Amino acid sequence: MGRLLWKPTEDQIKKTNMYRFMQSINEQYGKDFSSYSALYQWSVENIPDFWASLWSFVDVRASISYEQVVDDLTKMPGAKWFTGSKLNFAENLLRYRDDSTALIFKGEEQPSIKISYAELFDEVARIASSLKTFGIRPGDRVVGFMPNMPQAIIAMLAATSLGAVWSSCSPDFGIKGVLDRFGQIKPRIIFTANGYWFKGKKLDSIERIASILKELTSIEKVVVVPYTEEDPDISSISNAVHYRDFRSSKANLPIDFEQLPFDHPLYIMYSSGTTGLPKCMVQSAGGILVHQLKEHVLHVNLTRDDRIFYFTTCGWMMWNWLTSALGVGATLVLYDGNPFHPGPGALWEMAQDEKITVFGTSAGYIAALQNSGIKPRETYDLSRLRALLSTGSPLSIEGFEFVYAEIKSDIQLASISGGSDLNGCFALGNPMDPVYAGELQCRGLAMKVEAFDENGKPVIGKQGELVCTAPFPSMPIYFWDDPDGKKYHSAYFDVYPNIWRHGDFIEINAHGGVVIYGRSDATLNPGGVRIGTAEIYRQVEQIDEVEDSLVIGQDWKNDVRVILFVKMISGFSLTDELKNKIRNTIRINASPRHVPAKIIQVPAIPYTLNMKKVELAVRKVIQGKPVLNKDALSNPDVLNYYAEIQELYED
Repeated sequence: MGRLLWKPTEDQIKKTNMYRFMQSINEQYGKDFSSYSALYQWSVENIPDFWASLWSFVDVRASISYEQVVDDLTKMPGAKWFTGSKLNFAENLLRYRDDSTALIFKGEEQPSIKISYAELFDEVARIASSLKTFGIRPGDRVVGFMPNMPQAIIAMLAATSLGAVWSSCSPDFGIKGVLDRFGQIKPRIIFTANGYWFKGKKLDSIERIASILKELTSIEKVVVVPYTEEDPDISSISNAVHYRDFRSSKANLPIDFEQLPFDHPLYIMYSSGTTGLPKCMVQSAGGILVHQLKEHVLHVNLTRDDRIFYFTTCGWMMWNWLTSALGVGATLVLYDGNPFHPGPGALWEMAQDEKITVFGTSAGYIAALQNSGIKPRETYDLSRLRALLSTGSPLSIEGFEFVYAEIKSDIQLASISGGSDLNGCFALGNPMDPVYAGELQCRGLAMKVEAFDENGKPVIGKQGELVCTAPFPSMPIYFWDDPDGKKYHSAYFDVYPNIWRHGDFIEINAHGGVVIYGRSDATLNPGGVRIGTAEIYRQVEQIDEVEDSLVIGQDWKNDVRVILFVKMISGFSLTDELKNKIRNTIRINASPRHVPAKIIQVPAIPYTLNMKKVELAVRKVIQGKPVLNKDALSNPDVLNYYAEIQELYED
């Protein structure tokens, strides 16, 4: 167990939504639960009762209620949830129509823009009316190639109010990256902006959209939002119309929310696509709604008084996740741009000015913040901030310590972990329990998560494979263009039949905390001993001279040897003295087995567009195997450097 960093008071606990929910379960089922662990155990042993209670607690809006919560808990995949119910996802997110602030949008070095819930409803109604007039029907695909701005959320809500299926990419995706995704699902309408800002530079999207449309022949209309210019020239784009000309001019329009089955398609999300075309994961309106409201209301403890921010783009699942906070009536803070422009305090100044209460980001951002030397608590008023969420990769113990030392000492730090596959979390925060350095606080309610050892048996206090042994509502309903379900089955169920294998290497400890050790498909096996890459990253992050790193296992002489690549901070180089310092740090704080056989300096570390290190792509390159879809990477050219490293072929 890591060091205790934060503990809620009894008064704080009793004011949480989680505590209120626990009391409602006690009353409804004659229980006497007083701890999260007891509630969690009940939730995984009584899955239908849990979801039925949650449905009522978060007040799901449905025109027809359900006949049955779930038909068969032994079917995974294939379990049917809330059969018989009819609802609309957008209607649940637009339940508030008052003057409180729904959205705050802040672009790089620009004044913030505020939109009330009443204004949001009116804007969605106008776009929905135009989409309906155009002929958009349930099941049609509507997509966004957008910065993280209000019009992206408005377009999504308008499309889904009609039962259309939404999918999005951010404008930093390359042309092939967009075509690999949208080309598979054949959308009818695309929403885009004329450009976006990054590090103070105005970047154009018009030329890129024009190139995309040459091959994306299913598109019948392009709706262009002016962003970097007031009146951009869109003449080079066929079937293009300005957003202002597309939206209905009528005010006070109603929205005729299409009432659809619980498992009607809502989103199409994508795998990273580093091993071929991205897999298109189709997710249900009801499944995403109840799963994300569970996380927002209970695990994040959101209320209408909160202002929640997540640093994300429209190409990452955290955008979809953040959007569902509208269903709670909270204020969403959207940001477009570089988080370190014009300086490392950019997002913290925004947190101060917009009185953000829940700040979400990535572990990579926190590590970069550490390296920058900034101490937000000394410069900014963060008195309103009560929770910080971190995901994307495992947050190191040093990252935890940094948050409490240099951001805020009386804050709930919730490291969270899940995936685009479920558009939510397997393990995450819990406002009733303490925070320990290096640990995710708990497994999510009704998520029957276990760590399986090499024999497929659940273990506590030992590292193992993250599995989920019971179905949950936000599982994909199917993969696109996968009529026999083979892609879906092979993605999660090939190793353990009827059990979801997620691909993470984790440890669940005795008090229910979870430690993530990295991707299990990138797990190192020197001498047959399984080592999570996160264990090495944690040690390397302590080395002041190293900016970033990547570790892989290289097949070598009938074994596996550990190779560590390091990107140095400007002004430093990898000397023999520094190599010894790195090795000693790893040996002392991890184990001799963790010590890399080789430490090699590189100019950059490859990342996916969603800012995840791509260990497998590097491993393939040095094995001489092709990386099938380099467009899934934000910096694919750097792989060429790894392919030419001669030291990798020497003892």
